[in-house]
Amino acid sequence: MSTWLALLYKMKPGVEEEVTNLFQSSGRPDHEVRDEDGNVVGRLLTTMVFVGKDAAVRVIEVEGDVRVVAGHISRQGEVKHFEENVEQYLSEPRDLSNPEGAREFFQRSGMRNVLIRRHDD
Repeated sequence: MSTWLALLYKMKPGVEEEVTNLFQSSGRPDHEVRDEDGNVVGRLLTTMVFVGKDAAVRVIEVEGDVRVVAGHISRQGEVKHFEENVEQYLSEPRDLSNPEGAREFFQRSGMRNVLIRRHDD
């Protein structure tokens, strides 16, 4: 079973195009989440990004323990590069250089899925 998560990026006014370009040009992280023995323990299944006026939302679908998958994502070079580059366009400063700052950002900006409706459900 998969889990959906989202992150809200509050942006400075007028930077929608720059943020759109950053998301579209960002690299792809390793979709296989492995433990220390190399066993696959989770997967990044889907990523969607929505950019609007003064905000962007990244929505991800993951398989496996969300905390383990989140740790995997945070160690990916492509994600680190994107997060460093998007910082200049955000209206709320954040510090992802340490676990406490990252945790604070995810608590403040993280969104949990409360509803999925499909035509065939």
